[in-house]
Amino acid sequence: MFDVPKKNIHLAQIANHKQHAIAQVAQALINAGYVTPDYLIGMQKRENQASTYLGNGIAIPHGTVETRHNVLQTGVQVFQFPQGIDWDNGHKAYIVIGIAAKSEEHLTLLRQLTHILSDENIAKRLATTTSIDTIYNILLAQESIDDFIFNASMISLDVDTDHIMTLQALNINHLQDANAIDNDFIVDVITNPPLYLGQGIWLSDSKKGNLKTAMAIARPKEPLSYQDHQLCLLITLSCKDNLANNTLNHLANLLIDKKIAKLLQASDAVQVFSLLTTETNEEKETLSVEFTLNNKHGLHARPSSQLVNTIKKFNSKVTITNLDGSGIPANGHNIMSVIGLVARQNHRIQFKISGPDAQATLHAIEQVISANMDEEIA
Repeated sequence: MFDVPKKNIHLAQIANHKQHAIAQVAQALINAGYVTPDYLIGMQKRENQASTYLGNGIAIPHGTVETRHNVLQTGVQVFQFPQGIDWDNGHKAYIVIGIAAKSEEHLTLLRQLTHILSDENIAKRLATTTSIDTIYNILLAQESIDDFIFNASMISLDVDTDHIMTLQALNINHLQDANAIDNDFIVDVITNPPLYLGQGIWLSDSKKGNLKTAMAIARPKEPLSYQDHQLCLLITLSCKDNLANNTLNHLANLLIDKKIAKLLQASDAVQVFSLLTTETNEEKETLSVEFTLNNKHGLHARPSSQLVNTIKKFNSKVTITNLDGSGIPANGHNIMSVIGLVARQNHRIQFKISGPDAQATLHAIEQVISANMDEEIA
């Protein structure tokens, strides 16, 4: 984990414009002994090349590769601007994190920010809090932040069984491993039959013992006969809040549109996860393509930035999935989401592209990937 000393967190700062804020952050880096005074020039040059605004009110100004020699030691300074600063085409930054990195140590910090960039409520807390401890705990993910626990690892496919209890046991094990349920939940779901949703889909949940919001899925190799219906897929849901609503809405849409067959025929857990978490637009302009990363360091900060900046030139929606990672699709327009894929060399990444210029977007992505994002290959 990348640590940020509390003395490096500055509350209730004021800046008239972006360059003023960058100058303040740079001076703090200089005062802390992280960089030489010339590092400010690199930060300004980097900002002129491409905005360092990440989303949800957060910006991360930093120097260029050419000014890395001005970094004396890796460190960061965190500035809170409660009034907000116009940072990028009307997007306001409320938290500005100045980064000085001798190599790639700061990538850990960037990945720690992923949970903030996907939750507007957390970002608002950072912008308005008067507590350094709150910012410290949220930035380092030490404060309890509820998330919906559901990914490809929570999905069991082609289970060789003829009894529902095997499926339920698999799901319960996943929820236990996630610390999402207690014994009251287990007893309740084992004692009471699941709810039939239709088209072979069953849902098991409980009003008791929900510690976190999480979901596990088990699909038998062959449909089971259960209570005069087929059981083709069992969902076990622990629900502490409404964080699962979007996924449940996707499931409802599949049921309404009679597209459950896609869920039951999906060849792997990543496909099942994608069907339940992303829009299932099957129009002709929706393209899907898979690449294997050849560049030495995978999708770390610089290649991720190049890829995202390429995608932003077009109007199409792009999602990126690391097929050898969590299987969670990332927004191709958000650099932190892309960095959060933790895609390494030789990992397979899948792009899904939909929109008016999908083909042109795909062609541009292909060029960037083919050039290994201007990085060497091992």
